[in-house]
Amino acid sequence: QVQLVESGGGLVQAGGSLRLSCAASGRTFSSSAMGWFRQAPGKEREFVAAINWRGSSTLYADSVKGRFTISRDNAKNAVYLQMNSLKPEDTAVYYCAASRTVLATARQDLYDYWGQGTQVTVSS
Repeated sequence: QVQLVESGGGLVQAGGSLRLSCAASGRTFSSSAMGWFRQAPGKEREFVAAINWRGSSTLYADSVKGRFTISRDNAKNAVYLQMNSLKPEDTAVYYCAASRTVLATARQDLYDYWGQGTQVTVSS
């Protein structure tokens, strides 16, 4: 079992930055790939970024590539999402998720554990 708690969301102006954190509990964290997903009102949940179990490989959605950075600290059981140059279209609830695999993946069906989400609102 893995429990995930996100934090760091909030209201920011376009062009600003936020750093999301995800605190994980459970023995399997360090052997799980981790991902960030988001869901905007009226839209499907979509992939944002993923990182493999060691933190040596990352994957990004085209819409955030070059602006967002995913990282992890296995000693602290934490994963982060640094979001820069934020746009109004980045407004969504952001979810942290733990995968059953060790490789970074955008496939939502490979993520078994999800946090409760944190709201990010970007004003224009």
